[in-house]
Amino acid sequence: MPVSTWTVAEPRKLTFDDPVTALSVRMVHGAVNVVGTDEPEARLEVSAIDGPPLIVTQEDGRLTVTYEDLPWQDLLRWFDPQGRRRSAVVSLVVPAASSVEVGVIGAGAVVSGVRGRTEVRGITGDFTLVGLAGPVRGDSVSGGLEAQSVTGDLRFHSVSGDLTVVDGAGATVRAESVSGDMVLDLDPSGKPTDIRLTTVSGEIAIRLPHPADARVEANTASGAVSNAFEGLRVGGQWGAKKITGTLGAGTGSLRATTVSGAIALLRRPPAEDDAYTAEPTGKVL
Repeated sequence: MPVSTWTVAEPRKLTFDDPVTALSVRMVHGAVNVVGTDEPEARLEVSAIDGPPLIVTQEDGRLTVTYEDLPWQDLLRWFDPQGRRRSAVVSLVVPAASSVEVGVIGAGAVVSGVRGRTEVRGITGDFTLVGLAGPVRGDSVSGGLEAQSVTGDLRFHSVSGDLTVVDGAGATVRAESVSGDMVLDLDPSGKPTDIRLTTVSGEIAIRLPHPADARVEANTASGAVSNAFEGLRVGGQWGAKKITGTLGAGTGSLRATTVSGAIALLRRPPAEDDAYTAEPTGKVL
């Protein structure tokens, strides 16, 4: 299939008749919104643009929206030697089965309704992921990632960006951060969990369904701990504390480690009507 190319230097709408199975967006400042739908056609709307034009290409099912000088591989180390001001507001509609890559520098991004693989990268600027069914990978320097109703496996790496998971139904969550906080509200619907969280100075809070099913090992070198599950033990000496034990049959696994941050294990109430206003039942030590 021949390569189709468009140069977008002003607000514009484009509709792509050829099938789209993969999307790659790389943006500096502004905003990106990607929506997966059951419609066969992909659409692009650039509602605002300032600075260099965007280059849009379509080849072999891959749709790419980016600047000419912004590569995907080195995005987290990119800088503009000319110091040009640039910004764009971009919205895309793609088939829900598409794989999606979004890279941003100083821009916010929202990805929703996608069932394929999703990968996001950013230096600054927050990501919001809603209703994704495929595996998710996130890399960030200082931007945060919020995942709502994500059912695929989630992996996140950051320096100081926070991770927030709301109604997480994925069985696997792996996250590493230097100073970012991690707040997870999980309901894996009976699937064995594989949760591994590591941060140096960030705080960790995990809310699990009751009854839960996991082997638990949570450690902090100098932070406080809070535990809402009677089946777990809180121990340690000097500054170090740990929460260990087995919930249910222990089919899943939960490991959390922080050096100076606090750790809290919270229990989801049986009914979700008051889920976000319920008080934790654990005691802070």
